[in-house]
Amino acid sequence: MVKTKVRKITTRQLAIEAARIAHDRHGEDIVVLDLRGISPVADYFVIFTGTSGRQMSAVGEEIADTAAKAGHRAFHVAGLESGQWVLLDFFDVVVHIFDEEHRRYYDLELIWGDAPKVRWKKKATKSL
Repeated sequence: MVKTKVRKITTRQLAIEAARIAHDRHGEDIVVLDLRGISPVADYFVIFTGTSGRQMSAVGEEIADTAAKAGHRAFHVAGLESGQWVLLDFFDVVVHIFDEEHRRYYDLELIWGDAPKVRWKKKATKSL
């Protein structure tokens, strides 16, 4: 039996990695909210809009796989088949993938409006 070494990352790093995966897979309007000290629900919310049910499911599965390899197994996953709202709950990080209609309806950014946004994009490097 071969054991794979797990490189544990922090919950903040997990939230940022989820946002970057979403970006790389054409997620739209990606937001990472820092809920520490504001909510007992989670430390971070990652929220973005998917472009289709298939894309939302694929991105959700990739985020879950990447998180597991980094030592963060999902406690609960819901909606992979619905194409409306995919939820990945890693306890301290919760990823919400919405279609446009459900994102507007639930408006989590308004509900958690006091939460600071996390800068997740890599800084552009200058080329010569």
